[in-house]
Amino acid sequence: SDVCSSDLLERALLKLRAEFDAAGKVRQYDALKVFLTQEAGPGGYDAVAAQLQLKPGTVAVTVHRLRGRYRELLRAEVAETVMDPKDIDAEIRALFFGEA
Repeated sequence: SDVCSSDLLERALLKLRAEFDAAGKVRQYDALKVFLTQEAGPGGYDAVAAQLQLKPGTVAVTVHRLRGRYRELLRAEVAETVMDPKDIDAEIRALFFGEA
């Protein structure tokens, strides 16, 4: 169901934020989380890089790692809901693309 889907996404996001918080980087997480769901256009990291006092290239690498870690956490959340691990990828596709 949609509620269950949004719960899975929310739990993964909360765990990701908690990891940044534990590392003393919650401000960085809050500034970069928008890039989990949207691509940065040309120069798209410049403003947030200035805000965080980082180079745009550093922001790009951090966003790449943020997305990777989010995928790992989401896979772990989905894994707890399926009987067969082979179903994880199909469940994730269903979450994002509505594919059964």
